[in-house]
Amino acid sequence: MTMKGKTNDPVWSGTWVARRLGVRLEGADGDGHGEGLTELLGLALRRNPKRAHLLVSRVLGKHVPQSPATVYAAGYGLGERVRALLGDRAASAVVLGYAETATGLGHCVADGLGAAPYLHSTRRPVPGVRPAGGFEEAHSHATSHLLLPEDPRLLAGDGPLVLVDDEFSTGNTVLNTIRDLHARHPRGHYVVVALVDMRSAADRDRLTAFAAELGARVDLLALATGTVSLPEGVLAKGRALVEEYETGGGGAGATEAGAAGAAAPGAGVGPDASGAAGGSAGGGLARAGAGPDASGRGGVPYVRVALEWPAGVPDGGRHGFTPGHRAALETALPTLAGQVGAALGEGPGRVLVLGNEELMYVPLRLAAALEEGGAAAEVRFSSTTRSPVLAVDDPGYAIRTRLVFPAHDAPADGPGDRYAYNVAGAGFDAVVAVVDSAGDTPGLHTGLLAALAPHTGRVVLAVVPSYAPAAPATAPGDPAATAARMPETPHRQEPPSVSEPCLPEPLRGPAFSSYAPEDVGWLLQDLSAVELEAPTEEREEAIQAGGAHYAESLPVEYQPSARYQELYEGALTASAARVARAVGTVTETVLAELPLRRGRRGSDPHPSPVLVSLARAGTPVGVLMRRWAAARHGLDLPHYAVSIVRGRGIDANALRWLAAHHDPADVVFVDGWTGKGAITRELREALAGFPGFNPEIVVLADPGACVETYGTREDFLIPSACLNSTVSGLVSRTVLRSDLVGPDDFHGAKFYRELAGADVSTAFVDAVAARFDEVAEAVDAEVKELLATDRTPTWVGWAAVERISEEYGIHDVNLVKPGVGETTRVLLRRVPWKILAQRGAGSDLDHVRLLAAQRGVPVEEVDGLPYTCVGLIHPRFTRGATGADGKAVAAQ
Repeated sequence: MTMKGKTNDPVWSGTWVARRLGVRLEGADGDGHGEGLTELLGLALRRNPKRAHLLVSRVLGKHVPQSPATVYAAGYGLGERVRALLGDRAASAVVLGYAETATGLGHCVADGLGAAPYLHSTRRPVPGVRPAGGFEEAHSHATSHLLLPEDPRLLAGDGPLVLVDDEFSTGNTVLNTIRDLHARHPRGHYVVVALVDMRSAADRDRLTAFAAELGARVDLLALATGTVSLPEGVLAKGRALVEEYETGGGGAGATEAGAAGAAAPGAGVGPDASGAAGGSAGGGLARAGAGPDASGRGGVPYVRVALEWPAGVPDGGRHGFTPGHRAALETALPTLAGQVGAALGEGPGRVLVLGNEELMYVPLRLAAALEEGGAAAEVRFSSTTRSPVLAVDDPGYAIRTRLVFPAHDAPADGPGDRYAYNVAGAGFDAVVAVVDSAGDTPGLHTGLLAALAPHTGRVVLAVVPSYAPAAPATAPGDPAATAARMPETPHRQEPPSVSEPCLPEPLRGPAFSSYAPEDVGWLLQDLSAVELEAPTEEREEAIQAGGAHYAESLPVEYQPSARYQELYEGALTASAARVARAVGTVTETVLAELPLRRGRRGSDPHPSPVLVSLARAGTPVGVLMRRWAAARHGLDLPHYAVSIVRGRGIDANALRWLAAHHDPADVVFVDGWTGKGAITRELREALAGFPGFNPEIVVLADPGACVETYGTREDFLIPSACLNSTVSGLVSRTVLRSDLVGPDDFHGAKFYRELAGADVSTAFVDAVAARFDEVAEAVDAEVKELLATDRTPTWVGWAAVERISEEYGIHDVNLVKPGVGETTRVLLRRVPWKILAQRGAGSDLDHVRLLAAQRGVPVEEVDGLPYTCVGLIHPRFTRGATGADGKAVAAQ
């Protein structure tokens, strides 16, 4: 199939950006013959912290209305090239497209490939459909992708996997996808397809090295290949340009039309944006309302067409689209196009068929059928999008106008603006808006349709039935069916039931973690193949601004300098006996009081608790408690690690597994230390609906006076607090994110195998355990005294945190982290503002002082702290950013 209708505009639509920012496109077409890129791409600007420019495809049919024949031919031709590359193996290939931009392109590639089934990623979670994978698109406006095939076997084969995107800029998204899917279902061949490949030489080398590491073949096909040449300072200049034009300083060329009331004639729209075929906005509204089929729902005149959709055919590739579905759609297209043509009426001039975000393929095929059948003098195709781009009314700029309207399909990421580009002012006599029935809401009529009405003579709404995957094959009342209907990201999971579907066995070393398999079983899922790390400042900004939860990403693992490593070794030597004494004290207290914790049930004179540590700070303590019980009493205590997430509770599936394998009354939750007691409160709240589990937590150190069972209430340096994964079995913090953790999954974590050379996890445990004998006598005396003492929590730490929060103008207790352990975490993982240190504090703070010096954070000595030190997170996005008195806070 050949492409036709390529644009031959006298002015390249990247000229405006190129001249102002010095951006240049350099490269060739897919056969290496030069040219190509300017025919395929224009340039625009957008608000994005990582990339100011946007490559705007002229043949994709997303931002720029284009002939549907040209759009379809671009993807179909790439599919033909894939088929030639794969030969006989094409019959076993699966095609995967990326949401939202490449959903239609991927469909077209699958068509050109022939007999390949198709699936595209989605940003719309669907109740009852469990994700078969997920990944991140780091540079995108909306980053999280879900894979929701109706049949999970679609991605489980070993045939070639064809991944389709509109462009490759770095290749990160492809690497993230392959890494995730290869970990689940390894295969030997991947084919990566795009309209343009704009990676740097370093990015190309990275993909080559990645393929070698994977042991798989990775081929790449594109219509054109090149690079984007960016001068120094382009990001700052781009931001300044966007700011200038968005605030109205860029002249009359900045054009935008809003929805509903904002879309009134002349409201912020350029000189050509209000008329349709030369008529006024008012005239356009009048013509749209003409005829017996016109409807005024939401106050917007339009013609609604309920398409006679073929039974059983999905509206797109969100849950999979087979060759059989494709054949059924081909048969139905003449009828569907006839329905739309009838709604358009006699002799329309220029018609735009407008897809809706991920719904691109069906509108494209409808547009192509209208074009081929001569239903209008000219047919163009494009789609709405969630990506915000600056509009500038200049022939040398790719985005001339934009319509802005609210999302109308209850998106998972909440309400927000959506956009249609180059529609206003384009002189379309009619616009056919194609949506699925899930998006046919009142918000569609007051939003998108209202935004379109002033800019065309006629609006036609064509509705495709939303495809609902078949329910799981379970009997009524089956817990599996109930679980399948659970929302993907519940804030609180339901209480466990041993009759629910089976969960996997715990992960154990050496396959997961560097601890011995008997030391701990991790009730987690392995996310080692997923790229989850983000720069500290980006995480802090997202967390404080409310755009992300801290458990949705991971900080980059801190690797200690030689000086810091020396401090750790010195701290371990100096405090090993002190830690051993606290381990012994808390373990003996638990053993002595277990009958009371169990409500005096049973008559076993040697109770055997089940240690459940809160990953990951509690896990080294759980390992040590297990070793003490073995060394002093010959007990072989079970020990598991589970995830608890502040604000979202404990992993309910882990509790369900524990309830199925142990008496919940024997479970003892273990953590490293208390700060202000937030996790103590979280655990109690989370377990309120889980009968049988004791919500009390036991800790090595309780300086906040938050718990009853502890090794000490002194705030001293526990050396394991100095490091991250390298002292915790090489396991990351836990992760809870909807695209990675389904309703029947454990929370996730990564195993940093690559850090094995720096691992001291076992060495730490061994060093402390070696001191057990010398502290045994002191432990016996201390436990006897503790058992006779009133240990009721006073929550003195919480009161101190509230006082500090107000005194320092922060007004958010979550940004105040008390105690040596929490202060160390602030310096290693967050954006610290300052450290408060107890006046005269000694060697316990040597490592804190070193970390603070490395990060340029002041250490302020104060009196009256119940802790040795307190870490304050930089309150950049709270009132503390200027202080309670309105004065500027000192920079970090």
